[in-house]
Amino acid sequence: MNIIEEIIHALNNFITTTFDIDDKTVKTCNFDINIDESKQSFGDISSNCTMILAKKLKCNPKKVAEQIIQNFKHEDLEKIEVAGPGFLNLFITAQAYKKLASNIFTQNKHFFKPKHLDKKKINIEFVSANPTGPLHIGHGRGGIIGDVLGNILEFIGHDVTKEFYINDAGSQIKKLGVSFKIRCQQTTGIETQLPDDSYKGEYLLNLAQEAVAKLGKEIINKPDSFFEQYAKEKMLTQLEKTLAHYGIDFDVWFSEKSLHTTQAIDKALELLDKKGYLFKKDNALWFKSTSFGDDKDRVVKKSSGQLTYVSADIAYMENKVERGFDQMIMILGHDHHSYAVRLEGLRQALGIKQPLNVILYQLVKMKVSGKMTRMSKRAGTIVTLSDIIETVGKDVARFFYLHRKADAQLEFDVDLALKKTDENPVYYVQYAYVRTKSIIKKAQRETFLNKITDEDAKHIGKPEYLLIKKIVTLKQMLQNISKNFQTHLLTYFVIDLANSFHSYYNQNRVIVQDKPEQSRGRLLLIHELKETFELCLKLLGISRPEKM
Repeated sequence: MNIIEEIIHALNNFITTTFDIDDKTVKTCNFDINIDESKQSFGDISSNCTMILAKKLKCNPKKVAEQIIQNFKHEDLEKIEVAGPGFLNLFITAQAYKKLASNIFTQNKHFFKPKHLDKKKINIEFVSANPTGPLHIGHGRGGIIGDVLGNILEFIGHDVTKEFYINDAGSQIKKLGVSFKIRCQQTTGIETQLPDDSYKGEYLLNLAQEAVAKLGKEIINKPDSFFEQYAKEKMLTQLEKTLAHYGIDFDVWFSEKSLHTTQAIDKALELLDKKGYLFKKDNALWFKSTSFGDDKDRVVKKSSGQLTYVSADIAYMENKVERGFDQMIMILGHDHHSYAVRLEGLRQALGIKQPLNVILYQLVKMKVSGKMTRMSKRAGTIVTLSDIIETVGKDVARFFYLHRKADAQLEFDVDLALKKTDENPVYYVQYAYVRTKSIIKKAQRETFLNKITDEDAKHIGKPEYLLIKKIVTLKQMLQNISKNFQTHLLTYFVIDLANSFHSYYNQNRVIVQDKPEQSRGRLLLIHELKETFELCLKLLGISRPEKM
């Protein structure tokens, strides 16, 4: 534990003992590190614990506050003040700041990892687009949420598997095959039209031209299965390539088709049937989805004997459990809300104890020159993820996609993304990182600044306090993201840290010839900022440039 965590832990123990309060109540108390520059006079840690205790003890919050102020002591705590209706403001000592700075420098990235962790094997499934065309702008949002969440979970110590579920067993693949075959026929000069429900994008026309050039006009005589398989494999290859350019590498590419070619689905349906959650109606087999909050029951096998997506979902969830995952996370578009309810119902019906967390993200709107663009895969007017990456670059694309809460609509402003100024948050953050490296490089030319160590923490002063606290908050924030999945908080954090650093740098000279001790203390902070920026950029999957 760092010094602030130690103070909070000691205060919690004091509260439990002094007021005879149970741990469950104490855990509802908030202890927040004050990183608001305009409110530093309110202390370093703020807490509502007196209000929580007063409600439990049925007394005035200020009375509880007075008892805490008079009796709670800690060597790293300077004073405690009460504010408003009874909020506690705790002020840590100058020595405590020096200890924090020393610990951050010594422990480096390990400073931000939890000391004790209930390590889990976690499966994160995201993107999972049908391999029927290029990834569109919406896939970029689900992709970055899943990728960064996986990075954070792995960093704090969990065993993470990033997984892509390939929907390669349904009617969409047959439709892809039909669309591709007609495009091949058109390419060879045969006059034929695409059906209304086919895929009309130019990507299939381009693929047909390549295929005919490679295999000859005789290609049109091949069976329908050829067109399905050929187009699927080409689309999947393109999809993998786009994701790689986006900085996403999946550990597992799981084929839905594999569930159909084994006994997995039959076994899963048999298990549900034994538990009494299947019934027959209109010669079809149904899952009692309404028993678990769904708006209607779901067909798992049609009257024709054809299996539905739901049947594969059952087997797929069982498969994840069989692979030993302790937790399952899925990233889905907001239009999959009922699907999420259905999956949770299946989990309960199967008796699966491992939790399933579904993160729903809202639509992405693309704005170019102040105007919104529309997309439609079947109409052929697609704004692809590949287009975005090629236009603004991987770093900007990833950051912009993540820089909004998942359940809020996202406007991707291409004009802003193309700017290479402070207005663009990506460049703003990267410039802060580069600036720390530049200061360190400049300091290397000064002999009195050689070999900065944790001992130099004793030279830090008040100008460094706010930045130290902001660095400290990253640890708790990463742990919170691992539980609430609010990955956008990391972009907010790194922008705020960059803003505070730029402000600090503009007001305080780091290298001062006639103040060697002060310079060494400040340079230690710069080293810590560099490492913190580096960690954040790495978790975000964004490059760390040498210069700008």
